[in-house]
Amino acid sequence: MKVDILEKGAIVQRDGETYAIAPHIPGGFIDVDQFRKLVDIAEKYDAAAMKLTAGQRIAIVGLREEDLPAVWDELGMSIGYAIGLCVRMVKFCPGTTYCRHGKQDAMGIGLKLDSLYHGYRLPAKFKIGVAGCEYSCAAPLTKEIGLRGGPEGWTISAGGNGGAKPRLGDIVGEALGDQQAMELARRIVLFFEECGWANKMRLGRVIDKIGLDEFKKAIGGRI
Repeated sequence: MKVDILEKGAIVQRDGETYAIAPHIPGGFIDVDQFRKLVDIAEKYDAAAMKLTAGQRIAIVGLREEDLPAVWDELGMSIGYAIGLCVRMVKFCPGTTYCRHGKQDAMGIGLKLDSLYHGYRLPAKFKIGVAGCEYSCAAPLTKEIGLRGGPEGWTISAGGNGGAKPRLGDIVGEALGDQQAMELARRIVLFFEECGWANKMRLGRVIDKIGLDEFKKAIGGRI
């Protein structure tokens, strides 16, 4: 059986022979031409399926290994990090850009976080969610870093995940402006990056191990 190919963002499928790839589409926003190209390439290389993923991407499923270099070259898109010990996704909703419920600019801050952290190497897989209002469409409480917008600013949570041992994030900041929210996110990433002992341990488990108060002290003192 073949194995995942990290450098090509390729995930081996159930048949043990073919692969799925998920080109990076920040926030799931894609123009018509790029969408058409994805469909054309999936057809050209006889893909088994296309799938809308939870990471706001469009996966092409059932590609042959020998076709992967050509597929990526023709797509002209970067890899969506669906595997590996890194920031797998920055999931965000339309926020005040399009949604009538939006209270904060989830799309704007989501794109900034994506440009900084998507694919960023860390001790374990790591996800970020940004929701522009209390309805939390991007499920921020189930991400390692979650931002939820409200009339007074951003509420920040840390340590959530929806994995094998689900955990809701702990609130670590409230009523924050964009720059304050970005700075707190940076501190959380830096803290986790420096946890050399936390190999493959999700952030929530690290918080449970050291205690929430100690975690807050650690990220609060990082400038």
